[in-house]
Amino acid sequence: MFVEALLVSIGVVALAEIGDKTQLLAFILAARFKRPFPIIAGICCATLVNHGLAGALGAWITSAVRPEILRWVLGLSFVGMAAWTMIPDKIEEEETKVAGRFGVFGATVITFFLAEMGDKTQLATVAMSAHYGEPLKVVIGTTLGMLLADVPAVLVGDKLASRLPMKLVHSIAAAIFLVLGVATLLGAGAQLGI
Repeated sequence: MFVEALLVSIGVVALAEIGDKTQLLAFILAARFKRPFPIIAGICCATLVNHGLAGALGAWITSAVRPEILRWVLGLSFVGMAAWTMIPDKIEEEETKVAGRFGVFGATVITFFLAEMGDKTQLATVAMSAHYGEPLKVVIGTTLGMLLADVPAVLVGDKLASRLPMKLVHSIAAAIFLVLGVATLLGAGAQLGI
C-alpha cells in the first residue's frame, strides 16, 4: 500500500497541478523576481504545511465517518475532482501583491498556502489520505507531485507552458480521478474498511 499511496499521490497531483492556479502563480513569481531558489523553497514549505493539514483532516475523516458512508463520499469526491480538473484555473492578481512586505520566500509561502486553500490538489490530498489510510505517505507524494509540476514552471517559465498540450494533461488527470472514484464506489479499498 505504501508504494501505491505514494505513486498515485505523486502522479495525480503532478498532472492536476499543470495549468492550475498555483502553477500559474509559480510562473508569475518567477517572472517577477527571477530568483528561483527562494520561490522553490517557498513552494515546498507552503505545500508541506497545507497538504499536511489536509492529510490530517483525511485521517480524522477516516476515524470519524462510518466506512460505508466514507466510501460514497470519497468515490463521489474523486468523480467531482475529475470534472473540476477539466476547468482551467486563472490566477488572482491580489495573490501576487504580498511580496513587497515579505520578500520572495515569504511571499511565495503566503501566496501558495492561500492559493492552495480549497484547491483541487488540497482536496485530493484529503480524499487520498482518507482512501489509503496513509496520510504521511500521501502528503509526501502530493508534495513531490506539486514540486514536479511547479519547479519546471519556476525554472523555465512560460516557454514550457506554451508547449504542453494542456487539454491532454487535464484529461489524463481527470481520468485518474475518475478511475479512483469509480474504483472506490465499486468497493476498492474494502480491505481497509472503506
